Amino acid sequence: MKVFIDPPNSLILFDLVERSGHEPLSTMAEIQEKIEKVELDMPPMNVSVEDVMKGLKYAGIEVPSGVRGRLAIWGPMIEAAEAAIIMEDCPYSFGCVGCHRTTLMVRYLLKKKNIPVLYVDYPNDEDQAKDLVVMMREFLEGLK
Repeated sequence: MKVFIDPPNSLILFDLVERSGHEPLSTMAEIQEKIEKVELDMPPMNVSVEDVMKGLKYAGIEVPSGVRGRLAIWGPMIEAAEAAIIMEDCPYSFGCVGCHRTTLMVRYLLKKKNIPVLYVDYPNDEDQAKDLVVMMREFLEGLK
């Protein structure tokens, strides 16, 4: 199954989803595809008119451009998702968690999609990290 991960650039979540045999939907894969396109030769300034239009599908013109930019990438991933894992209470240094408006919109889009979603807290010690892995593994095995 295709599993959206949030934060969408979390290598930890990506790895755990991939090891379980599912396809993690992540920012890294989307950005890699954009950078490798021949017609875009100026990373990171590789925004096309098509990207702007994608962002407007999820947020109006009055919404800050950073929110629209993120949603231009994350929105199609959410549409493709069959399940999601959301890590809450992450420190700002863990993935892209600094934009609260984007977080709210992502949560809304996932709820509206009505797919299985696992909410986990960011682990603060080794025991919590082990519990996180167990919870994720049980959730992902239940998707098969």
